[in-house]
Amino acid sequence: MFTKIYYHTYSIKGHEYVVGATEKGLVFIGSCDRGLKEIGQFYFEAELVDAEQMTGKYANQIQEYLEGKRKKFTLKLDISGTKFQESVWEQLKKIPYGQTTSYTEIAQAIGNPKAVRAVGSAVGKNPVLIVIPCHRVITKNQQLGNYRGGLAMKQELLTLEGAIN
Repeated sequence: MFTKIYYHTYSIKGHEYVVGATEKGLVFIGSCDRGLKEIGQFYFEAELVDAEQMTGKYANQIQEYLEGKRKKFTLKLDISGTKFQESVWEQLKKIPYGQTTSYTEIAQAIGNPKAVRAVGSAVGKNPVLIVIPCHRVITKNQQLGNYRGGLAMKQELLTLEGAIN
C-alpha cells in the first residue's frame, strides 16, 4: 500500500518550494528550486497528489519564516526514520533560532560522541528542511558544512536568522 502524499509547489521570495503532507501532518519540504523529483528520494513508494488545500497551512508558516515574521513553527509532523535519525532530529529541534551548533556537539548531546559522521548522515535525511532546522548545524571549525538544499540556501537561512553575516 502506498502512502498518499498531498503536495504543492509554492513560489516564496523568488524561489520554488515543494511542500508535502499526509492527513496526519507535514512530511516534506523541498530545497528551493529543486522541484518535485526531490520528494521521490524520501518517499519513493508514495502516491503523489497535487492538492494545495492540504498543504497551504504548512506553506503559510514556511512563508512567514522566510519573510522574517516567524521564529517557531506550530506544525504537526508525520515523519519517521530510524531510532538514531529521530534522536538527531529531536536534537535539531532544540537549536534556537539565530544560533548554530556543530555535528560534534549533536553527537555528544545524543550520547554518542563518536557518531559525528552518522549525525551528518541523519541531518541530511531530514525530510522537513527549515521546520527541523538542520541548516543550523555547522562544522566544529565554523564552516557551513553540507546541506541538502545547497550551501547558498543554508547561507541564506542563517543570514535571515542573524546567525551569520
